[in-house]
Amino acid sequence: MNALTDSTRTALTRIWLPVVLILAWWITSADSTSLYFPPLATIVEVFVRDWFGPHFTADLLPSLGKFLIGFTLAAALGIGIGMLLGMNRYTRAAAEPIVLFFRSLPGPVLVPIGIMLIGIGAGMNIFIMVLGAVWPTLMNTIDGVRNLDPVQTDMTRSYRLTLTQRIRYVILPNAGPQIFAGLRTTLQMSIILIVVSEMVASTNGIGFYVLYSQQTFAVAETWAGTILLGLLGYLASLLFIAVERRVLAWQAGTTKE
Repeated sequence: MNALTDSTRTALTRIWLPVVLILAWWITSADSTSLYFPPLATIVEVFVRDWFGPHFTADLLPSLGKFLIGFTLAAALGIGIGMLLGMNRYTRAAAEPIVLFFRSLPGPVLVPIGIMLIGIGAGMNIFIMVLGAVWPTLMNTIDGVRNLDPVQTDMTRSYRLTLTQRIRYVILPNAGPQIFAGLRTTLQMSIILIVVSEMVASTNGIGFYVLYSQQTFAVAETWAGTILLGLLGYLASLLFIAVERRVLAWQAGTTKE
């Protein structure tokens, strides 16, 4: 009963401010005649009309597909390469200049290069997302693997664990918190980069929808697309947190929210 009460209290604490802000926006904008700030009721009407209508398959699903592919690739590459570099100091030293160089490049700067190498389309969008968002996961994985307790390293040698056993039972569990911290940043960067790349070089997607709406002075549509992006980012974060809690369930007794 106490757990249920605590959960309900937490949910109410998180939801009351968004509800108040939405109500305030709805009321204060009800009689708005501003070109740039239409009534929220109009925005909601356009939102339902477009995103539960033709733009669901024309723009929303393609963006979600590209996002899922790009984020999965960035996560896999970040963890895989990060493990390799974190476990071998010589490989890490050799790769460090290249990693630091590409890490310092802002993701949007890569868009012209992506267009030049791949052209306009889904492949370019995914390329930009992976190349721009992989670095937080990569760097956090390297740090997590490097920070393994020397006592545990000696233990793996004493028990003569194979490389696969070391990775599965020792390295990944210990580096897991840092890896997920990197994945969370990669998730947010992936959303940003897919939108930016769709705005510049795509013929569909949410980013294309928002930019086209802005260029044609369809203000309500611009607001509707922006709200959709915020909702998708929020839902993606909730799903990620649920997965993180499940994977890192062993930490539940050592940390507090």
